[in-house]
Amino acid sequence: MHLKINLFISSIIINVRFCSAGAGACSLTPGIVYVREGEIVALSCDKPSDGDPVTLWKKDSEQKTYAQSNMSAAQQRQMGIVVHKNWLVILNTSVNHQGNYTCHSQSLFTLMVYSSYEDKYDYPKNCYKDQSCTLSCPEANIPSGGILNITDLTWYKDSRPLKPYFQRVQEEDAGIYTCNRSYLYSGQTYNITFVVPLTIKTEIPPIYATITSPRNNQVFSVELGTTVVIDCVAESDSSEDLLFWMRGQSFVEENSTFPVFYNETHDKQQMKASLVIGKVSQEDLSTNYTCKLDSDNQPSISVTIFLTQKAYFSYLNLIVCVVSIVVAMTVTIAVYSKFQKEIKLFLRDTLSCYGTSSDVKSYDAFLMCYKCDTDEGLHEADRTLLESTLEEKFGYSLCLCERDVLPGEAAAEAVLACIEQSRTVILVPTSQYPGPESSLLSAIHAALVEKQTRLIFINTKNTETQKSGSFPEALQLLSDMAECVTWKGRPPSSSFWKKLRLHLPAPQRTKQTCLFLRENHNDSIC
Repeated sequence: MHLKINLFISSIIINVRFCSAGAGACSLTPGIVYVREGEIVALSCDKPSDGDPVTLWKKDSEQKTYAQSNMSAAQQRQMGIVVHKNWLVILNTSVNHQGNYTCHSQSLFTLMVYSSYEDKYDYPKNCYKDQSCTLSCPEANIPSGGILNITDLTWYKDSRPLKPYFQRVQEEDAGIYTCNRSYLYSGQTYNITFVVPLTIKTEIPPIYATITSPRNNQVFSVELGTTVVIDCVAESDSSEDLLFWMRGQSFVEENSTFPVFYNETHDKQQMKASLVIGKVSQEDLSTNYTCKLDSDNQPSISVTIFLTQKAYFSYLNLIVCVVSIVVAMTVTIAVYSKFQKEIKLFLRDTLSCYGTSSDVKSYDAFLMCYKCDTDEGLHEADRTLLESTLEEKFGYSLCLCERDVLPGEAAAEAVLACIEQSRTVILVPTSQYPGPESSLLSAIHAALVEKQTRLIFINTKNTETQKSGSFPEALQLLSDMAECVTWKGRPPSSSFWKKLRLHLPAPQRTKQTCLFLRENHNDSIC
């Protein structure tokens, strides 16, 4: 956790800047550096302008070199130091290390070693009663690149270990807290300690800073094994406000060598902390990440985000889906091809009960005989069967000359009147009765064309052949404009009735008739 607190103090005696580091160095610039006895301190200076790869360090007024970057590992262990590039790290600081250090005779560091507690080296923290509060451990100025690896970060109060996060901080939580960073070098552990006095304020000031993105409880879709960067942006006009990330109850470090770290930038009135997950794992998916804004002028603000695994596009699922659709369509087409007549009749007969016809015809069909020169025409019994089946079984309303034409009416007028009142005309072959005269057939043809009345032509096996050669011209015209259905003997086959009914419109029933049929559980007819 990098706490960016640089205390620049002007000195009359030494006109340099120095950084109060509590118990560890936190400044790379020349000046006074304070360090607690027994802990690590690190100094750094720029390389010389002439590009010399060897960095030389001198102590006090000695002319001889105190340390240099090309020292052997054995020499460094003997002196208890680490010299790496332009870094000088003292692993276990003692009073003997106190003094002035120069680098290339350019940079001057005054190292001050103290052993007792002094409050001027603290990092004070203010929190507000009944608000959440997170203690931040300052970032130690230790060289990166794996020279020293941090192994632990522990918080203490009165020598008791604790977690540095309070869900609702209370007045009794105030006190002196210390955070201890542990580093491993050559099998040995070295420490840096920071002191954080916590003050609890009871007044709640207005909120001036806020987190603008991401939203609280926002979910981010990620892919396992990839690098993810999530920006946390806050509006703040104070350079002392802290914006950082937490992983569960642990702090995310700013060390880029860690698997999970963050980078903070501050530009005018906007702060940004970019959470970087180097390689997303299953553990990351079950971990809550929290961006938190800490300020001494207002209560802390935090937003929590969640990671979820991005749904992978599966070609196997796509293939299975496509095959299933093709199979379903193939089966549907096969079933429809085999049972299309039954399906059409079922849908039509079912829907006809819920929507009666809007025309004003009196009859569904007009049955009229035509003369068949062979003995294959329908006999009286066949015609009776045809009429009774259409009326009684299928519910059609038929107009029959011998039954519905008033006595004394002229034949031509009676026929044309039946055509006028019928939705369909059915021509039935007969060898027993003479058919209409040619002039009447022509009139019928004209009436059907004018009124666009549907015409169904029932024929037999022999009349199919007769129709092509020996039919009268007027009857031939009627047969050309008609839908043909073949009578194949008595009793007529079910395919005959299906085909005939497909050419006929749905029976014209009144709503009362449909209601009667439904009440008598006869929905299959209606």
